[in-house]
Amino acid sequence: MSTARPRRQVVLLRPVPGRTVIHDLWAGAKLIIVGAIGVLLTFYPGWFPIAAVALLVLVSARLARIPRGVLPSVPRWLWFLLALGGLTATFAGSPVLSVGSMEIGFGGLLNFLRITALSIVLLGLGAMISWTTNVAEIAPAVTALGRPLRPLRVPVDDWAVALALSLRAFPMLIDEFSVLYAARRLRPPDVDAHRRGRGKRWAAELIDLLAAAITVALRRADEMGDAITARGGAGQISAVPSKPARRDWVAFAIVAVVCGAALALELTVLPTSSARS
Repeated sequence: MSTARPRRQVVLLRPVPGRTVIHDLWAGAKLIIVGAIGVLLTFYPGWFPIAAVALLVLVSARLARIPRGVLPSVPRWLWFLLALGGLTATFAGSPVLSVGSMEIGFGGLLNFLRITALSIVLLGLGAMISWTTNVAEIAPAVTALGRPLRPLRVPVDDWAVALALSLRAFPMLIDEFSVLYAARRLRPPDVDAHRRGRGKRWAAELIDLLAAAITVALRRADEMGDAITARGGAGQISAVPSKPARRDWVAFAIVAVVCGAALALELTVLPTSSARS
């Protein structure tokens, strides 16, 4: 008798234990690097920039000693959607290969693969920040980065505290909702034979789940408020000194060199190959 393997859940906003060079980077440096890479891929979403960012993510994961167990299981329906999207994109775009009465457009397929690779790289980049950064380091980093906006009366400290509390509460709420969903699955199945009766029962259970979720969220918020008050108030969250170190400038230089080389290849090699074809 074969048993199905349990699916690995998504592990986000929980750093992987360890002290590596990636873990020790300043949280603000990681945010700046992610923002710069996001701008690069927004204006130049080509194969060379995508490959360069993917290389940075893989090397960073290797240096941070990220285990394979943190990667979530990919559901089968997602593979089906990707295959369906690639199949439909194959029949659009040039160059076109004629096979009998059917035309296969490799341009559409390449664009679909490029967009898919771009999405995977961006997800991996965000996951690396989540796996190597403590949530408590985000608020001081945001406060330090937003310091030039203080003369404009921008509430940087309040924004940093709100962001830190949101990131801190998100994993707790996910755990609570998982417990509620597991408790819902333990209830006996619906035996009502009428479709209308089953619909009313599902609506009532949905209302019960929403009410329980709101109650859990309010209870968690009350506990977090008491904990923040006991530790000196919300101002202490963003009051920790935070600034870049020498290793952060080295990381900036490495990312700038890799992304600059990828951008140079994107602007020189691809236009030359397109002109020859």
